[in-house]
Amino acid sequence: MRVYGCNRQLPHFFATSNRRKVLAYSGVFLLAGAGLAFTLKTQFFPDDTQYWSYIDLWLPDGTPVSATNAAAVRAETVVARVLAAYEAQQEGSQAGEPPLLHSLTSFIGSGGPRFWTSVNPQPQQSNYAQIIVRVSRKEATPEIVGPLQDALSEELVGVVPIVHQLQTNPVEFPVEVRISSTSDVDPADEEADNRNLRRFADEAGTILRRLTGVAVQDSDWLNQPAEASLKIDPDKANLAGVTNQNVAQATQAATDGVGVTTLQQGNKQIPVVARLRQDERASLSDIQNIYITSSDGKQKIPLESIASIETTLADRRIRRLEHFRTIGVHAYPQHGVLASEVLNEAMPALRDMQKRLPSGYRMVIGGELAAQKDGFANLVMALLISVSAIYAALLLQFKNAINPLVVFAAVPYGVIGALLALAITRTLFGFMAVLGIVSLIGVIVSHIIVLFDFIEEMHDKGEPLEVALCDAGIERLRPVLITVGATIFALFPLAMHGGPLWRPLCYAQIGGLTVATAITLVLVPVLYSVAVLDLKVIQWRQREPVS
Repeated sequence: MRVYGCNRQLPHFFATSNRRKVLAYSGVFLLAGAGLAFTLKTQFFPDDTQYWSYIDLWLPDGTPVSATNAAAVRAETVVARVLAAYEAQQEGSQAGEPPLLHSLTSFIGSGGPRFWTSVNPQPQQSNYAQIIVRVSRKEATPEIVGPLQDALSEELVGVVPIVHQLQTNPVEFPVEVRISSTSDVDPADEEADNRNLRRFADEAGTILRRLTGVAVQDSDWLNQPAEASLKIDPDKANLAGVTNQNVAQATQAATDGVGVTTLQQGNKQIPVVARLRQDERASLSDIQNIYITSSDGKQKIPLESIASIETTLADRRIRRLEHFRTIGVHAYPQHGVLASEVLNEAMPALRDMQKRLPSGYRMVIGGELAAQKDGFANLVMALLISVSAIYAALLLQFKNAINPLVVFAAVPYGVIGALLALAITRTLFGFMAVLGIVSLIGVIVSHIIVLFDFIEEMHDKGEPLEVALCDAGIERLRPVLITVGATIFALFPLAMHGGPLWRPLCYAQIGGLTVATAITLVLVPVLYSVAVLDLKVIQWRQREPVS
């Protein structure tokens, strides 16, 4: 082993000689970096850049399939026009390139098959349609989402269109406010409880709708369609000898028809229904004029003599979460606006509303924020387990409880370096950035151990502290720079061309490794000298000179 001795011009010699000032300046660096971390914009997972995107069309509940199909046809026309206008505005397009719009595929009354792992098909419902858009150049997908959303929202009256990019880790609703009824409600009071839930949802929806960055706002209970119901007078029906079953059979025969039999065709069963022609079927205004045959078949009486028709607004779509009725209010940000920005603007009003909720009702913020909290909590738990395992290994290696703490003392500087890189490159802070920082900690610790190992070897040989620290920085400079340089140069292509998913992870590791290299070679000797000379938590026994 070569021993270089101290050169007063070396950076780590200067740092150890002025260790208190260097430590104070490093503390200022930590505080400044921590303050900068609060300015980073957050996004749980970026949208993926693919050839496909899809559009959800929601019409009022109870809309027939024919009207849904007409809305989908209008939407297809708008999509084709918007993409043609976008293609005409692009400069430098070659004559031989295929048209931007490759295909449009529409599914009416239900969602399409699972064409992407993160897209959940919608169940069958007459008021829903899905349009899958495929373009010939996937780089255009993020740029056409905003114009498509604006054009569809403007031209499709009475329709809620939502344009989606594909996601690697799906978050169904970017911004979601869930309001639940947590008390046990008597069945007779459920209607009043539903009205309260809708009233609270309307208030939350108004808060979100007024925000400047919101493109679409809706609720998962949708609207309350009108529903006609027959109210039978039991006394008059008994006097006429008519039962509820007689009324049901007569009204069904006059409107939808009556099932006669079932036709077996191969492995299919086809129901056979007997009903009047379209022009002869009773409409809602004609139902009271139909006649009801009594059970004994001896007399016929008009329906209006024993029943009346009442029209009310009904809740056809009621969602439950953990067995409690829950209504979800959703908001979709405009193109270029983050869900975190929308939620941060809405939180003061939502907190005020939450305080005013009566007993028995609960508000929970879901969407991207809830997914981000769960994802970060899992990463933090994995980090704590890893740090504990690393500390136990270092404790066995150094046979000292303080040395591992000095090793970990340099880790925050690498984290601040990663945050600085994200801020400089204007990269969003999300799950992948946190994953990069978590994996960065292990690399930093391994580099510091390389330096510590040389210092401890010099300590065992009885060399002076000053000589050991200076020689450690020189001797371990090459292996540290080689590994860091290889990693950084390998990450740059992935950061620039790997897409929005990998960019945060790469820049976090590039910035963290760059700062951690300087920390390893300069600040670790400072921390070690402070622990030996000032705090005296590490004992340094120097070899006695030979007389």
